[in-house]
Amino acid sequence: MFRLTQYMHQLIHPTPVVRRGRPGTVKPVVIWNLTRTCNLKCRHCYTVSSDHVFPGELTHDQAMGVLEDLSAFRIPALILSGGEPLSRFDFWDLARRARDLDFRHLSLSTNGTMLGDPGAADRVAALGFDYVGISLDGIGATNDWFRGVEGAFDNALAGVRACKARGVKVGLRYTITRDNAHHLPAMLDLCEAEGVDKFYLSHLVYAGRGDKHRAEDQDHDHTRRAMDLLIERGWDALSRGRPLEIVTGNNDADAVWFLRWAERRFHPEAVAHVRDHLVAWGGNSSGLGVANIDPQGKVHPDTYWSDYTVGSVKEKPFSQWWTGDNPMLATLRTRPRPLKGRCGACAFKDVCGGNTRIRALQLTGDPWAEDPACYLSNAEIGVDDVDRLAVTPFRGKSHDPAHRFF
Repeated sequence: MFRLTQYMHQLIHPTPVVRRGRPGTVKPVVIWNLTRTCNLKCRHCYTVSSDHVFPGELTHDQAMGVLEDLSAFRIPALILSGGEPLSRFDFWDLARRARDLDFRHLSLSTNGTMLGDPGAADRVAALGFDYVGISLDGIGATNDWFRGVEGAFDNALAGVRACKARGVKVGLRYTITRDNAHHLPAMLDLCEAEGVDKFYLSHLVYAGRGDKHRAEDQDHDHTRRAMDLLIERGWDALSRGRPLEIVTGNNDADAVWFLRWAERRFHPEAVAHVRDHLVAWGGNSSGLGVANIDPQGKVHPDTYWSDYTVGSVKEKPFSQWWTGDNPMLATLRTRPRPLKGRCGACAFKDVCGGNTRIRALQLTGDPWAEDPACYLSNAEIGVDDVDRLAVTPFRGKSHDPAHRFF
């Protein structure tokens, strides 16, 4: 995750750089997909969820054991996700136990459609979730087309309003593709109008149903324009003292794009300070600062690495898998990573960490190949002459006849 607003603050209110600990000592944020059951059927769902019960998911006792282990391991944050996590039969019991165990940061990742029910919103507020992230993929009918259910937009917006009315910190999550990019300005306007605390723009990752729709990924020029708009709106919110925080995910090249923006506008010392912070952050954190447990208890380097399993919590605790001798985890934690192509030659690989490795793996079969979603030119990343892989931006046909970009 690239915290755009946070690094904008560093340009005007610099703070000391805090570096990560040694790879073996870093505790990850854990994203736990509690279930694949979901009342929606989103086109880009990375867990391929749907509205029925899936066999093999963790039992209540197994799930409680996971919570005990994660608490004892002292992870910095736990995100309860799905599918739709509220669809799990014992969700409220698990959430209550997680709060009793006093995780430093407890979040809920949901499609929001069930939170319009006052009873559900009351329980979320009473449990004291630190943050609720609600997914929307555009305004009105566009969101409903992506989400596969008519009325999904209105129901999710009701969930946003119910949480805000109860003082719960709420963020909107939006996955940008060719078919909804023109809704980005309206999504940011919606955040302002509803008093949303955070806007999270996710770039498409080729996993789950998202892999089948990679042709709808953004062309590089459109991604650049989207990032320009985010930076413009983020800087405007910061300058006016507005509370909206903007973050992006699944394309760590965003940090480099922001750094190049800062280079054109700020004193070199301020830019160097921000770069120091970005290097300390280190970019992509799969297998290091983030981990995933799927509904069946399998441990992955992050939520999109579903085809690579470190181990299962049904066999031994997460903490033991995460601190064991897994070769993929060891290599993901290496800095610099053994990157190839443009990523290997990039002058900013200490900033982005090689970007999202799963896209390279899905497209080439090699997790260390260049990331095809890096949208910066060779000149912008300091690459003079490097043998490129046969990777080009995808240009799929839009399903929206009114499709345009801003």
